Amino acid sequence: MEPLTTSYPLKYSVPKARVFVVFLSMVLCTTILCLLQLRFFKPKIKDFYSFEVKDSRGRIISLEKYRGKATLVVNVASYCQYTDKNYIALQELHREFGPSHFTVLAFPCNQFGESEPSSSQEIESFAKGNYGVTFPVFHKIKILGSEADPAFKFLIDSSKKEPRWNFWKYLVSPEGKVVKFWRPEEPIERIKPEVTSLIRQIIMRKREDL
Repeated sequence: MEPLTTSYPLKYSVPKARVFVVFLSMVLCTTILCLLQLRFFKPKIKDFYSFEVKDSRGRIISLEKYRGKATLVVNVASYCQYTDKNYIALQELHREFGPSHFTVLAFPCNQFGESEPSSSQEIESFAKGNYGVTFPVFHKIKILGSEADPAFKFLIDSSKKEPRWNFWKYLVSPEGKVVKFWRPEEPIERIKPEVTSLIRQIIMRKREDL
């Protein structure tokens, strides 16, 4: 008679091949999820009108309200050799072409010769009282350095042109892209044709949509 023998199950071990398959599956799943996220959740590409700024009283204003217009964005100053000439020219442009299809947006800045030392509300009153401006004058900002306002930084990065003095002008399309820029000493006669061309495009598109 054979002696009884008690057999015990061997300790279970997962084959290395199975571990590799599980690991590979996890990697594939992670990759697919990342691709789907990139496909369906792409970060919104910024344009000028996607930013928010502050008005002269410090209230948050979305630049989205100007989308669809041709916009001339200017860094202004009250005590500069170009102040009189430029404020008069800017108001002339705004009166001639605005406000339905065009607007000037003025951003005071004190980084050039400290020629804009006043408060934002004082600057707005100065512009309206002395030059009768009817275009928006926003909160005083910085446009150079680490504290530069994001909206103005977008203009600089897009044009690859950094203002070197007051009254640099950036023409922005109805879609929020920088079209052209001008230095403070350039005459209004150089700006008008570009503004006129953009406005003509806006009007033609509206007619096509009717």
